[in-house]
Amino acid sequence: MYDRILLPTDGSAGMTRVIDHAGELARIHDASVHALYVVDTASLTTMPMDASLDGIHGLMQEEGEAAVEEAQRRMPEGVDVDQTITEGAPAAQIVDCADEADCDVVVMGTHGRGGLNRLLLGSVAEHVVRRSSVPVVTVRVDAETEPKSAGEPSVQEVEH
Repeated sequence: MYDRILLPTDGSAGMTRVIDHAGELARIHDASVHALYVVDTASLTTMPMDASLDGIHGLMQEEGEAAVEEAQRRMPEGVDVDQTITEGAPAAQIVDCADEADCDVVVMGTHGRGGLNRLLLGSVAEHVVRRSSVPVVTVRVDAETEPKSAGEPSVQEVEH
């Protein structure tokens, strides 16, 4: 069913659940994984004028390299991983990469924000779900670090 899985990562601690989910899908379907990190160039425009944009850009690039390396390191044995670091608006880059890399599914994290937070902050995952030509599986990234309360989904369940 899936031959190529796109795994966008931001390198955050909660991404381990997302990476592991993508790895398990890849193992089950004998698929390859395309790990993607997007340097959000829009965030650079909000930096103070005295900030060194070259230095900040370099740090973001290093963060991206670490994020895609971590994705590759966590993959099950035998799963092929391609790594890409690109720049731009994250949602648009994810959708474009899914098309250009001929991916069958996108597996990505979501913080599960709702209400006013989502309205004010937007949601990269929501934008990808709305614009992607392939299915998108979202996995809550914050669930790993927060204590579970009764009635919350288990680690094996995913938010769709």
